Amino acid sequence: MTNNLLNPVKISKVEVLKQKSNFLRGPINTELKDNNPFFSQDGIQILKFHGSYQQKDRDFDKAKEKGEDAQYSMMLRTRSPGGLIPWQLYLALDKLCDKYGNHTLRTTTRQGFQIHGILKQNLKTVIADITRNMGSTVGACGDINRNVMAPAVPFKDKPEYNYAREYAIKIADLLAPQAGAYYDIWLDGEVAVTATEAPEVTEARNRQGDGTAKTNINSIEPIYGTQYLPRKFKIAIAVPGDNSVDLYTNDLALVVITNANHELEGFNVYVGGGLGRAHHNDATIVRLAESIGFVPVAKIYDVIKAIVAVQRDYGDRHNRRHSRFKYILEEWGVEKFKEVLLEYFPTKLAAPRELPPFKYQDYLGWHEQGDGKYFVGIAIENGRVSDREGLQLKTALREICETFHHDFVLTPNHNLLVTEITADEKETIQAILDRCGVLAPDKIDTLVRYSMACPAFPTCGLAIAESERALPSVLARIRQLLVSLGLENETFVTRMTGCPNGCARPYMAELAFVGSAADEYQIWLGGNFDSTRLAKPYIQRLHINDLEKGLEPLFVYFRNQRLSGEGFGDFCDRKGIEDLTRYVENYVAGDHQNSEQDSGRKDIRHRVTLSKRSYDLLKNAVGQKGTSMKDIVEAALEQYLK
Repeated sequence: MTNNLLNPVKISKVEVLKQKSNFLRGPINTELKDNNPFFSQDGIQILKFHGSYQQKDRDFDKAKEKGEDAQYSMMLRTRSPGGLIPWQLYLALDKLCDKYGNHTLRTTTRQGFQIHGILKQNLKTVIADITRNMGSTVGACGDINRNVMAPAVPFKDKPEYNYAREYAIKIADLLAPQAGAYYDIWLDGEVAVTATEAPEVTEARNRQGDGTAKTNINSIEPIYGTQYLPRKFKIAIAVPGDNSVDLYTNDLALVVITNANHELEGFNVYVGGGLGRAHHNDATIVRLAESIGFVPVAKIYDVIKAIVAVQRDYGDRHNRRHSRFKYILEEWGVEKFKEVLLEYFPTKLAAPRELPPFKYQDYLGWHEQGDGKYFVGIAIENGRVSDREGLQLKTALREICETFHHDFVLTPNHNLLVTEITADEKETIQAILDRCGVLAPDKIDTLVRYSMACPAFPTCGLAIAESERALPSVLARIRQLLVSLGLENETFVTRMTGCPNGCARPYMAELAFVGSAADEYQIWLGGNFDSTRLAKPYIQRLHINDLEKGLEPLFVYFRNQRLSGEGFGDFCDRKGIEDLTRYVENYVAGDHQNSEQDSGRKDIRHRVTLSKRSYDLLKNAVGQKGTSMKDIVEAALEQYLK
């Protein structure tokens, strides 16, 4: 762990850049005025704090062979606490993506929207328009607090949900950058007309004492200081029993606690979750957040400031792969973390309140809000809002927005809720959805319904394999395989990412594909449907062409050995990776027609004893090639005996 910033140590170039940026102004303020179609490497780093990433069209890389220049564009992401998208903002985004982007919107796994394909020369226009239409992009990226998540559902008769949304907004305001660079650069100093933050938030940010950042007294940035955080920081707020926000994957998670009269008492606090990692680097980890106690509502801002300050002062500012908050918890443990936290918040936290088990819900379809009105949850496959043959989703959402002026709420799983629908509007809205080909939830294949993919190619610079564009065909092949094995009614959570950074939260899935090379994926197994358990790595590389060959033995084993009512993820977790691997290594293709438990089986499996060295080499080859020992041995023998 890096030493406390109060004792200066070696820091990365990004840290030096942040410190010299004049609170996130330079060099963007000057590079916007040059004639280059791209930002410099320094500009790219600071641009993130304003909600944008510079990207290249990676499909266009082939053009390099013809001597053509790379095609640069910007991805822009909204900051939308709790996923709330006012109808005015949605219409603005819809028009902006057509005029300046690639004609699509992309929902994120943190309840925001992304526009891809914006040219540098148009970036200021787009950001200004978003900001003047009740939106913002500041804090959607960068080494600061990201979008604060909360359950999307607008249950008016369940106060816990209202508290979650309320505090998502307040905490987002508390941790928003204060130096004014965003307005100086994108709106020429004009402060857009937006909702004023609650006075309690302003007072809490500026209050010295409990939770105060030790090095930042009287700073323009009283929480962050001149260098902001070592890396991004993610917060979610959950309601007891509702894990629609994937609370365990966040740096900081709060669970709303109310009394018998449904009055807010405070929050259970969890810390140290995070999923970003790197292949073949055991120093990078995936981790679930852990409980540290209960905090009364009057002290929640001070505790949040204190937790963020610990990450700011003790997070690794030299090695960015080691700089997320989760590494502090992993290396210190919860008890040491709580001891250090006392230096910032000098009151021991109370024991956490008892909670019911967390369950995942997607809230698709029609539901009552509890006040006589309705909301409808609309599935957005892989988060892509577009018009294509058979599905005019973009047209449907625009028409609903223009006709009824109802706000949208984005979910943490790529979907969208239309809220505040009156009884006499239901029929018309459903007719729009039907006409545009938007399926009701019971008409969606459950493999698709409970899946997610990151964008990957062609926009993401980190992608090493396809994801969004590959997952539909992968799911279709999996469904076909399940049908052939007599598992036609089976479903599980499937997620795919183009790299190991985990933007679609693959490490919580029952079955996950994590890009490891072109058309090859690391396979993770054993997460659960409710997103409360980490999956484990199973195969290092499975080529997409070998999908059925790689998955068939697992599904056969599951079919034959599952317990009553047991899901695929629970089965894989119960058996364990070693047991699954052993079964697959001995699996004979075509055995799926018979149950392993049938007494009449006649097949004979011949065995050969290997030396430990040969066995270790063979086992290593299995992990590298993503195939079975049997296949490797047979191929080698056939080649040798020729």
